[in-house]
Amino acid sequence: MTTATVAAAPAPIRRTREGRWASIVLTAYMVVFFIYLFAPLLVMTLAAFNAYDYPSVTQWRGWTLKWFDELAGDERILQGLWNSILVGIGVIAVSIPLGLSGAFILTRLQSRWNGLLYGVLVSPILTPGIILGISTLIFWRNFEVPGGLFLAMMAQATFIASYSMLMFMARLQRQDRSLEEAALDLGASSFLVFRRVTIPFLAPTIFTAAVIAFLQSIENYNTTVFAIGGNWTLVTEIGSRFRFGLSPVINVIGVIFVVLTVIAATTYVMLKERDRKARMAR
Repeated sequence: MTTATVAAAPAPIRRTREGRWASIVLTAYMVVFFIYLFAPLLVMTLAAFNAYDYPSVTQWRGWTLKWFDELAGDERILQGLWNSILVGIGVIAVSIPLGLSGAFILTRLQSRWNGLLYGVLVSPILTPGIILGISTLIFWRNFEVPGGLFLAMMAQATFIASYSMLMFMARLQRQDRSLEEAALDLGASSFLVFRRVTIPFLAPTIFTAAVIAFLQSIENYNTTVFAIGGNWTLVTEIGSRFRFGLSPVINVIGVIFVVLTVIAATTYVMLKERDRKARMAR
C-alpha cells in the first residue's frame, strides 16, 4: 500500500460521519417543519369538536357536533361566505384578462419603456392593502359608486391582476414563437392564432392563476374591509367578531376549508397521474 493510499483512507470515514450528521439534522428539521405546519391545523380541528364555548383544546368538555349545527344556522356567516364567493368570481373575471394583457405587453412589446412599465404594473403588489382599499373607495365615489361587493372586487383585482401577470409572463417567456409565426405564414388571422395556438399553450397557467386569484380574494381582509361598505365577506365578518370573542363555529369553517382543499388537491393529483399514465400507454 502506497503512502498516498494510506493518507487517503480516512476520507471515506469522515464523509460518512458528515453524511450521518447531515441526515440527522435534515430529519430533525423536517420533523420541526411538519409540526409547525400541521400542529395549528390539528388544534383547530379538535377545537371544532370540543363542547367548550370558546375555541380551546386545553379545556376539554367532551366531543360534540353542535358547532356544525350553529354554523348551518348562522345567517351572517353563510351570507359572508356567499359574498366572498361572488367577489372571488368577479376578481377572476377582472384580474385574468388584465394580467394576461399586461403580460403580452411586456413580453411582446420591445420598448425602452418596458422597465418603467413593468415597475408600474407590479407596484400594486408592493402597495399596502389599506391604501388600495381606501384609494379605490375614494376613486369610485367620484362616480357615485358606494362601497360594496363591486368595490371590494375592484380593489382586490388591482393587486391580484399583478400576480396573474407575473405568472403569464413566466409562461410566455417559455413559448416557442415559431408556432405562431408558422400559423400566420399559412394565412391564419391574429385572432385565430391567439385562440388556437396561444390560449391552449396558456391554458394550464390560466387555470392556476384563476385558482390563486380566487384563494387570494377569499382570504383578503386589509383591502376588503375598506371597500366593502355596508356589506361583508367571510373574513370581514370573522374580523368583526374578534371584538366579542370567537366561538368554535370559526374552527368549523376552518375544518371545512381544510377538508375541501385536501379533496381538491387529491383529485387534481389523481387526474394528473391518470393523464400521465395514459400518455405513457400510447
